[in-house]
Amino acid sequence: MKVYEENNTVILEGVADFNPKHIFECGQCFRWHKEADNSYTGVAKGRVINVSEKDNKIYLDNTNLKDFEEIWYNYFDLGTNYTDIKNTLKNMDEHLNKASEFGYGIRILKQDGWEMLISFIISSNNRIPMIQKAIENLSRNYGTYIGNYRGKDYYAFPTPEELNKASQEEIRACQTGFRDKYIKSTTENVIKDNENISGYTSLSTDDCIKELKKFNGVGPKVADCIALFGMQKYDTFPVDVWVKRVMQEFYVSEDMSLPKMRTYAIDKFGNLAGFAQQYLFYYARELGIGR
Repeated sequence: MKVYEENNTVILEGVADFNPKHIFECGQCFRWHKEADNSYTGVAKGRVINVSEKDNKIYLDNTNLKDFEEIWYNYFDLGTNYTDIKNTLKNMDEHLNKASEFGYGIRILKQDGWEMLISFIISSNNRIPMIQKAIENLSRNYGTYIGNYRGKDYYAFPTPEELNKASQEEIRACQTGFRDKYIKSTTENVIKDNENISGYTSLSTDDCIKELKKFNGVGPKVADCIALFGMQKYDTFPVDVWVKRVMQEFYVSEDMSLPKMRTYAIDKFGNLAGFAQQYLFYYARELGIGR
């Protein structure tokens, strides 16, 4: 991979397995928005960048080589060989072969654990546009101002201390719905117990999920999502409606419970279960499999 900087833009040449649409529309993140020119603008790590693809090059606009080396290389998981991962999954069965080919450019972002905790509490029984709106409202009202990009103001996701300044009523006013009490309770507990949510990455997957489920509003599926996308627990397998449909279509019987379905998938896909989940989720949702 060749990396260089031009006019406040970092350009990647020869990067494999990187497709912005696949990455930002596979259900793992909520702060990336598609622009009219098919690029994606997002907020992460207290920065605003725009990502686009043209002529087999990836363009990271509004950043520099220093931030690329210190932040974005890790955030986009560029040190992981996704070709090897896909080849292993393809050899497991024909369905994963097709799914990983379809979503060939997916990479699992290394996102902030605290932000994932609150974001996926918000995601429970909610639609993506509403999740995004609630997160944007919380960030604008309680997060730190980052700056203006292409005529729009951007704000970092609020820290626990910043979010703790909001009352439950104020959190609800950010369009979080019934999740307001869970967000308030979780924030208070993180502050009270001085919890280092990002430190959960050092726990085993089982212990990480056990700790996450102590927070109000974090059930099995939400805990799996937070563990996968915020703590890099790649041996877990979140089961939502689309994953349930694709699993029933290809792998399991109609009447299998969600916990058994999860266990089946983890046994089958092993340490790559999280990657398999992302390929299958994107494949099922984009093609409407099992509607």
